[in-house]
Amino acid sequence: MRCNECEDSFCMEGINCYSKDIQIYAENEIKKEENHNFYITSTELEVDAYMKLPRVLELIEFSKRMNYKKLGIASCIGLKNESQILTSLLQEKGFEVSLAICKAHGIGKGDFGVVKTLSNNLSESACNPVGQAKLLEKEGTEFNIVVGLCVGHDSLFIKYSKAPTTVLIVKDRILAHNPIGALYSNYWIKKIKNYKFE
Repeated sequence: MRCNECEDSFCMEGINCYSKDIQIYAENEIKKEENHNFYITSTELEVDAYMKLPRVLELIEFSKRMNYKKLGIASCIGLKNESQILTSLLQEKGFEVSLAICKAHGIGKGDFGVVKTLSNNLSESACNPVGQAKLLEKEGTEFNIVVGLCVGHDSLFIKYSKAPTTVLIVKDRILAHNPIGALYSNYWIKKIKNYKFE
């Protein structure tokens, strides 16, 4: 990989710095029926919304252009209020919305052999991203939205989601759900460099 060493970004001008086989593979996958409209819609929206719409409106516009009727939200319980606001906004725009909270099914952390809990209680509810994906599949959602799932739980949700998935909010309790803020802060860059793993 050479992207981190590149200062010129020739790819912006349509120059391929890598082997042709990856480009051919990607082009063939994008041309497949299940990907083509999705790709074209998102690429056109990038142009139309650039520096004009916040991500929430991009999400709404994309869903409208794709003719989705039923959207799913996989939310952290800590962002339930934000998810309820999002649900209301999407419903006002004509979408049917299903909301699956991370603690759905009430499975205890101890049931999975987790010994570290916030409350020192092994029956403390564990997040259930696989269950969230199954709940939204049963609801028949066409497009799912991740709202603040934990690192790793978000990956499992995306892995098991039958519907295409996007991320609206990335959880960062320290930086008001703005994780890129750490990359703009000399204080946090120093803390990260000096961080010692447990």
